[in-house]
Amino acid sequence: MNLHEGHRQRLKDRFLKSGLADFEDHNVLELLLFFSVPRSDTNEIGHRLLKKFGSLSNVFEAPIDELCKVEGIGIHSATLIKLIPELCNIYHVDKTENITVVNSTNIAGRYFVPRFMGKTVEEVHIMLLDDKKKVIKCEMISKGTVNASAVSVRKIAAEALNNNATGVVLAHNHPGGIALPSGNDIIVTKRIYKALKLMDIQLCDHIVVADGDFVSMLDSGMFESFDM
Repeated sequence: MNLHEGHRQRLKDRFLKSGLADFEDHNVLELLLFFSVPRSDTNEIGHRLLKKFGSLSNVFEAPIDELCKVEGIGIHSATLIKLIPELCNIYHVDKTENITVVNSTNIAGRYFVPRFMGKTVEEVHIMLLDDKKKVIKCEMISKGTVNASAVSVRKIAAEALNNNATGVVLAHNHPGGIALPSGNDIIVTKRIYKALKLMDIQLCDHIVVADGDFVSMLDSGMFESFDM
């Protein structure tokens, strides 16, 4: 075994013994790239990635074409890097699949926060509930740019009616921002609230998610003015 191979094995053994807790960011990338770069010095590639993108999270969120511009990164390595946040998202969503009743803000937040993990564009999700607050279905209904996403009141109403839902919870994310509803968020939510009320469907909440945190528009008192 040469020195290069010995170093790789030592880093793998270190991970298997203690996990990534004591790894520096470039070592995390170095270890990951072992599986797509069989011979080159992945430590140096890890440093290059961090220098270009500034942080580990930025590396994982970088566009695949930008990753491929880094020396030592080909399409296989770029695909592996992009796979990590997607796997994390699926893993955390899977851990919330046992949530079948959403009858509190805390539960709604726990349900939605993982679904926006690693998302770099704004998405709107809709959760449909029956009269016992059991989840009928939850899905993305809109995907926008980095800072905007069109929300169709007609589409939300149709989804609720077609699934015999009596309650709706909306959620959307603020990529790179904070979990505070914007003025436009409040205007759109009020319009949806009023449209659903005409059909005897309750808009139970609108959850805004950012950076692993969430804010409930209901708990924030914003719904109080919607009937005025």
